[in-house]
Amino acid sequence: MTRILLLLIFLWSGSVNAQNTAIAPGEKLVYTASYNMSGILNDIAQVTMETSNVQTSKATLLRLKCTAATYSKWDHFFKIRDLYESYVNPKTLTPYLYKRNINEGSYFKAMKYTFSNKTKTIKSVQTKKNNQVENKDFKFNPGTKDIVSTLYHIRLFNYESMQKGERKTVTIVFDRKETKASITYLGKETINTAIGKKTCYKISIGSQSKVLEGSNNNLLWLTADANKIMVYGTFKIPVGNGELKIKSATGLKS
Repeated sequence: MTRILLLLIFLWSGSVNAQNTAIAPGEKLVYTASYNMSGILNDIAQVTMETSNVQTSKATLLRLKCTAATYSKWDHFFKIRDLYESYVNPKTLTPYLYKRNINEGSYFKAMKYTFSNKTKTIKSVQTKKNNQVENKDFKFNPGTKDIVSTLYHIRLFNYESMQKGERKTVTIVFDRKETKASITYLGKETINTAIGKKTCYKISIGSQSKVLEGSNNNLLWLTADANKIMVYGTFKIPVGNGELKIKSATGLKS
């Protein structure tokens, strides 16, 4: 499931100081994740994305939460219970805190990043299955974001100003490393979804890593409206291919 989420965030996030005009607290997006097994596309998991306000002693932050869980009939085959969340400035989506808890089969890993945007330093804490804890501080470049805040930040960009075929880049911090990826804008396309027929911005994704296989195999469709939510995606990874389809969308800002 980590590979599916990486697919979603390998996108250009627009300018560093873009203002949030698309995302409000109380939003909930639910997706079905499908995977090709022996030539048959099977619905194997649900991915849920939710937003909420969190009050701290100094400010109100926006919590961006993403969970992935296999449907019960697949749990005996490969059980997934993943949690990703980022606490960000509600106006700019600049991250302050990021948490990741991975439970996939017998594999477990927990990671926490605390961002210092003044010093451009991340304090990270990693906990493994044997409860071994590893602390490590490392530098990050201006504009670099975690996996979740980047996923939401792509919705702040004005795709109407992009030319068909235009390519941009993004830097994402994942597993204590910065990863570069690219997005190519392919124009508009109207598709049928579970929440109705939608005119969308069609995007092709490519990366320097080995997570994705070929940019033409990894596509996303974002609604061409003020919300810019993802309604459909196709992906190809080293171990197969699949898709993401929206099931429901509630609490949208517009």
